[in-house]
Amino acid sequence: MPTLTPTFDTGGLSKPVEAVRVDPRGAIDGDALAPGLVDTGLNAGFIADTLSAMLAHERCGVHLYRSVAGRTNNPMLKKKYEEFGRETLEHVTIFEGLITDSGGDPEYVSPAARAVQGSDTKSLESTFMLAGSVDVMTQEMVLLDAVLQAEAMCHANWEVLAQLADVLPAGAVKDRFLAAVGKVEAQEQEHESWARDTKAQLTILQAKSESMAKIGTKAEQLMETVKGWLS
Repeated sequence: MPTLTPTFDTGGLSKPVEAVRVDPRGAIDGDALAPGLVDTGLNAGFIADTLSAMLAHERCGVHLYRSVAGRTNNPMLKKKYEEFGRETLEHVTIFEGLITDSGGDPEYVSPAARAVQGSDTKSLESTFMLAGSVDVMTQEMVLLDAVLQAEAMCHANWEVLAQLADVLPAGAVKDRFLAAVGKVEAQEQEHESWARDTKAQLTILQAKSESMAKIGTKAEQLMETVKGWLS
C-alpha cells in the first residue's frame, strides 16, 4: 500500500529551510535526494523536489476522490469518482517507484510538496464549507469543480514529466520516465476531459431543470433530480 500522508512515523524526510525545523533524524540534504539523477547532467535536486511535489498532488487526489465519492448523491458520479480514485492510487504507486528507482525516497516531502499539500487541503476543505447551506445541486457542482481543478493540475504535471523525459539523456533513467508517462498520461487526459465535459453537461441540465427553477422545491425532489442526472 503506497503512503498517502508521509509523516515522521512513516519514515518521512524533509529538507530544513528558513523557518522550517526538521527533526535531525528525518532531515536530508540536496546531495542525497536523488543520486540516480546526478549523472543526467540536469539539476538532480530540483527534479527530486519537483517529483515530490507531483507525488504530493497525486496523494491528495486519492483523499479528494474518496471524499467526493462518499458525499455525492448521484450513482453515476460516484462510480466515476471511485474509478478515478483507484487509478489515482495506482499513479501514487508509479510515482513512488519512479522516485525509488532514481535513488530517492518517496517519503521525502520537499518544500514544494508542502506547498502543494497546503493548497490541495484547502481545496478539499472548501467543498465542506457550504454543506447544509446550499441546495444539493449546487453542492454536487462544488464537488465536481474540486475534481476538475485537481485533474487540470494532474494532467499538467504529467505533460511536464513527458517533456522532462525528452530532455533526459538516453539510458535507464530516461526509459523509466517514459514508461511512467506511457502508463499514466492518457488516463490523466481522460480524467480532465471527463470532469470538464461533465461540468458543462450538468450546467446545461440545471439550466433546463424545472425543479431548479421553482422556488421552494422540496429537498427530496431536488435529491431525486440529482440522482437522475446522467442516467
